[in-house]
Amino acid sequence: MLLGLLVITGLVIARMRSLFAVAMLTSIYSLLSAAVFVVLDAVDVALTEAAVGAGFSTIVMLAAVSLTTEREEAPKHRPLLPLLVVVATGAALIYGTLDMPRYGDPNAPIHQHVMPAYMQETPGDIGVPNVVTAVLASYRGYDTLGEVTVIFTAGVGVLILLVARSRRDKKENRSE
Repeated sequence: MLLGLLVITGLVIARMRSLFAVAMLTSIYSLLSAAVFVVLDAVDVALTEAAVGAGFSTIVMLAAVSLTTEREEAPKHRPLLPLLVVVATGAALIYGTLDMPRYGDPNAPIHQHVMPAYMQETPGDIGVPNVVTAVLASYRGYDTLGEVTVIFTAGVGVLILLVARSRRDKKENRSE
């Protein structure tokens, strides 16, 4: 059901012309994605998705929408090349999942090699008795730093674009 709602929301976003509605629908899409992650027992990823996707990204998009027009302009030509790229990427992603083990398969490689190592070595390596907390706080520290760097870079990029646009608009208003 959640995946169906994700598909429907994505299709509605693609057809929308109201930028405010698109910003709100992308927030809903992010919350639905977080719900999918919760169902898959990836609560840490769900929390990050909800905070960054539904929270921070929505605020940035609403700030950008407040500086633009209310509606997207109609495209001057049919966007067939982007559609082909998206279809090819989707097909490649689906093809990449065909040889994955079944969800929850106890014979999956992660349950044979990675998980036992984490369960046995983490308390001694990190000194934290809770393995999940130790993995998130220590082993995934660089991953979290990378996520923060990406978010910061995206925010700075949006601010640079918005400042450049407002300067250009002021310059055009002075010349008139």
